[in-house]
Amino acid sequence: MKIIVDIHEKNSLVVSELISQKIEIELRKIPVADYIVGNVAIERKTVSDFISSMIKKRLQRQLEEIKQYPKQLLIIEGVEEKELYNDNVEKGVHPNAIRGMLLSILLELNIPIILTKDYQDTAKFLILIKKKSEKSPQQASLKAKKKAYNLAQQQQFILEAFPSIGPATAKALLKNFKTIKAIINATQEQLEKVIKKKAEIIKKIAEAKYLD
Repeated sequence: MKIIVDIHEKNSLVVSELISQKIEIELRKIPVADYIVGNVAIERKTVSDFISSMIKKRLQRQLEEIKQYPKQLLIIEGVEEKELYNDNVEKGVHPNAIRGMLLSILLELNIPIILTKDYQDTAKFLILIKKKSEKSPQQASLKAKKKAYNLAQQQQFILEAFPSIGPATAKALLKNFKTIKAIINATQEQLEKVIKKKAEIIKKIAEAKYLD
């Protein structure tokens, strides 16, 4: 049984470790998931990736898409190297927000989570999953697709990219202003009538000059 690896993972240290351990891999373009071992689809996130995708509201959608597979697993890598909670306070991420996301993944999406020390630890888990899968070989279909979103959902996702703007706030803005253009062009006072103090966040980012 090969470990199927998404092409975006080809330069990762995890793949190098698998090859050094003489594990047969197959690089393929996988629309959903980073690794597929038997009928298990695995999404791998470093601690930084996990926090970043959580802030940018990508994580929930990625994990909802991975539910297309029979079995799913989220690996959060590098927990020993980088503190999952305290190191991210500087980014404005409260430890309870991280705990809440972990609970949501476990209890609402029913996706198991494994915390690994580093890339070598991640590779060891993948190898063990491979060995267990070989006892009852069953390959997951690679026909999983990225979820298609309608226009309203896409508009909502754009607004959710702003810090502190969740689904409820994004919907409230769209219901009141109808278009994203109208939201961006609205004055802070107009925005405050709908979302109060969060209006300052939108205006600050929308009007700031881009600094490369």
